[in-house]
Amino acid sequence: MSDSGNGGNARPNLGGPAGGGPSVNVLAQYVKDLSFENPRAPVSLQSRQTSPGINISVNVSARQLSQAEIEVTLTMEARAGADADVLFNVEIAYAGVFRLNNVPQEHLQPFVMIECPRLLFPFARQIVADCVRDGGFPPLMIDPIDFVALYQQNVAQNSGSETLLS
Repeated sequence: MSDSGNGGNARPNLGGPAGGGPSVNVLAQYVKDLSFENPRAPVSLQSRQTSPGINISVNVSARQLSQAEIEVTLTMEARAGADADVLFNVEIAYAGVFRLNNVPQEHLQPFVMIECPRLLFPFARQIVADCVRDGGFPPLMIDPIDFVALYQQNVAQNSGSETLLS
């Protein structure tokens, strides 16, 4: 057994403010908006020969709350069915308030738009799965999202002329 000099309670340096490196604290997480629609129930709950098509859209937005605090909202919509034959539609806006320390200005926007939603995603994904299951369908387990690619796509669409933080 090794002694770390602190009574055996070894604590790794996580790059917090004391170490001078960038750090993030999740101050709050919450559902801002949640909607589940099952417009054709109970017909939609009958067994089907084929699996329905599922379209999923994802968006990330952020707004500055104070010098060091930012609210990041992860919005996801999942729609099952085709055209007018909608089995279900679920929408969630899941947000978190993050305190950022020692993040260089040139890295702030990518950090906020990639790392913060990456922290929110598992919780929003679980809420969507539970909603769909509680609506009478098998739980919808959304595949992991590549937030780097989503960020790069948004930057390309905006031509880098505007910042995504408002």
